[in-house]
Amino acid sequence: MEKQCLKHKDDLWILYNGKEYCVGLTKKAQDDLGAVTFASLPKVATKVQAGSPVVEVEAEKAVCEFASPLTGVISSINENIDDLNADDEMKAWLFSLKDVDAVAFDSL
Repeated sequence: MEKQCLKHKDDLWILYNGKEYCVGLTKKAQDDLGAVTFASLPKVATKVQAGSPVVEVEAEKAVCEFASPLTGVISSINENIDDLNADDEMKAWLFSLKDVDAVAFDSL
């Protein structure tokens, strides 16, 4: 079984599942934003740089831009906006990355 590892950075959680790095909203971010009404997500196959804006979330309390915690290539996105309001923060995933430097993840 592949090693799973969870890290947190800037109100995002990052989960390595053995193949990809899944990125989502922490419970704190969900609480701070309120109910999410819209999310502008990157396209699959887009290369993103760590620290660069990658997602914009519109919610009842605020509009917030989130930077990618890692450099990599978008492998999937969550198009179900209801997931971003789920009580279980692991359901509030935004996107997954591939081609990520494992050392960069370990240093988060």
